[in-house]
Amino acid sequence: MINDQVDKTYAISKVLSANDTGETGGHQAGMLIPKTGNVLSFFPLLGKETKNPRSKLKFSDNSGEEWNFMFIYYNNRYFGGTRNEFRLTGMTSFIRQNNLKAGDTIILSHEIDGRKTINYERVSREDSSNILRLGSSWKVVRI
Repeated sequence: MINDQVDKTYAISKVLSANDTGETGGHQAGMLIPKTGNVLSFFPLLGKETKNPRSKLKFSDNSGEEWNFMFIYYNNRYFGGTRNEFRLTGMTSFIRQNNLKAGDTIILSHEIDGRKTINYERVSREDSSNILRLGSSWKVVRI
């Protein structure tokens, strides 16, 4: 297994990009999940034994609404292709329904009772256009 981290990560966050929110008008196959660090250990184990394995993940928001996302390991590199990346897909409806924009943050958590939750924080729109962000915008919030 490629993401068999020893420590389990219980909460992660991501500052959304314009591409994540659809503000660029482009299409992407979900949010890229970094293969290094503890962010990947938040997600279920997906190996390279089968082509493009996936796991359906159910999250609840603050209002109790349930959201289904798909965690996919695009691993066709091991089957004659070139891709070798993890993606979280199916988030467009959540982003649009909550009117999230670039700079806002989503927070994914594993709760003690076994539930998975999704929340968000809005960035102040005042002066947010002058903020430069470099590197991965995924962070571990709680291990």
